[in-house]
Amino acid sequence: MSNKTFYQTGLEKMEVGEAPMPKIGPDDVMIKVQSVGVCGSDLHYYRTGEIGSFKVKFPFILGHEAAGVVCETGANVKNLKAGDRVCMEPGIPCMKCEECLTGHYNLCRDVRFWATPPYDGVLSEYVSHPAAFTFKIPDNMSFTEGALVEPLAIGLHACNMGGVKLGQTVAIVGAGCIGLVTLMAAKAYGATRIVVGDMLDKRLAKARELGAVTVNTAEEDFADKVMELTGGRGADVAIDCAGFTPTVDACLRCAKPAGMVVIVGLGAAKVDGFNTDMMSTKELTVKSIFRYRNLYPTAINAIADGRIDVKSIVSHRFAFDDTIEAFATCTKDIRNVVKGVIEY
Repeated sequence: MSNKTFYQTGLEKMEVGEAPMPKIGPDDVMIKVQSVGVCGSDLHYYRTGEIGSFKVKFPFILGHEAAGVVCETGANVKNLKAGDRVCMEPGIPCMKCEECLTGHYNLCRDVRFWATPPYDGVLSEYVSHPAAFTFKIPDNMSFTEGALVEPLAIGLHACNMGGVKLGQTVAIVGAGCIGLVTLMAAKAYGATRIVVGDMLDKRLAKARELGAVTVNTAEEDFADKVMELTGGRGADVAIDCAGFTPTVDACLRCAKPAGMVVIVGLGAAKVDGFNTDMMSTKELTVKSIFRYRNLYPTAINAIADGRIDVKSIVSHRFAFDDTIEAFATCTKDIRNVVKGVIEY
């Protein structure tokens, strides 16, 4: 049986080839992949070959937002069977370290995470994965919605860490995929006013469509606008989904006294000029998140119930055979691509 695969072979270079058929252990399942989201981290590796200390060694397989159909199960697997429609949480923690055993498995130092060097991703026809991190999706969910459970889990985790609740004002900087799923998560948690800032019109239009008040940060100061909209009070929770010095500063400036700031984006490896005076005098709580934990069932249920329409952010769909075009388009047409998905 062949296993068609797309390899990154250099900066902004991809080639089609074949990978060995995956092997499954007694606790694993084999999955025929049906949909893969094109993530910002995939594009970063595609363009630069690295993110922080993670450096790609070519050839490399990208892709970690995925859903598919179980085609084989290991001897110990009881909760899944061949034919089940599933999505896959892409990180495999060790489940032995202090972080794992205290419930923070997303912080496991020995995690094997798809498409994070040195571990290959899932832009193949077949992959294997532990059953414990493979989740059934209902028949009313498409495979593309299943693939987008992964970014939605990030948005849910950001809102959980920020303590977003009914009646609050939430400010979000960045309206890419993660900013938009964070917007949808904030609405689902009960935020009644959400202000989103970005420089790209298409992303801002999508944020407005999802119910946010938007600010074009190329034309207006985001923090000033949030303060104006809230009558000088500020946002209960400010979430940075970009991760640059100006965006972190904007969140610190627009958060209300005793408010919460959550840093999600990793746009820059370092943030300079962190305004500790403002953080101190406003007694802000500043948190960061890394991926997510224990949120796949929540995300699946929210999508299946119709509370979160994650498919609405998909702007570009590509066939698996057009994966090379998909990465080129998502890289070069950033003004128009909100979210790209490869559908098999």
